[in-house]
Amino acid sequence: MARYSRQISIPEFGKAGQEKLKNARAAVAGAGGLGSAVAIYLAAAGIGYIKIIDDDVVELSNLNRQILYSESDIGRDKAHSAEKKLRAINPNIEI
Repeated sequence: MARYSRQISIPEFGKAGQEKLKNARAAVAGAGGLGSAVAIYLAAAGIGYIKIIDDDVVELSNLNRQILYSESDIGRDKAHSAEKKLRAINPNIEI
C-alpha cells in the first residue's frame, strides 16, 4: 500500500478507496495516442484489472504521440507491447 500512499492520504479516499481501485476493472479500447496515456495512469493508480483492446502494430510514426511505446516495439502488436510496459509500471495488477 505504500505505493499508493499519496492517494490513501486523501481523507475522502483512504484505504477503502484504494481497495475499490484494486477491485476495479477497466477496458481501454485503442492503445494509441489517448489510450496509451490512459492505460499508464490506470496502471499507476492501481486499477486491479486492465484489458487492452487494439489489433494494430506499433509503427515508427506512432512514437511521437503514443508514449507507452519505444523503438524496440516497432512491428509488435500494440496490445501485447502495452501489456509488457504496464506490468513494468505496476506488477501488482492484471493485464
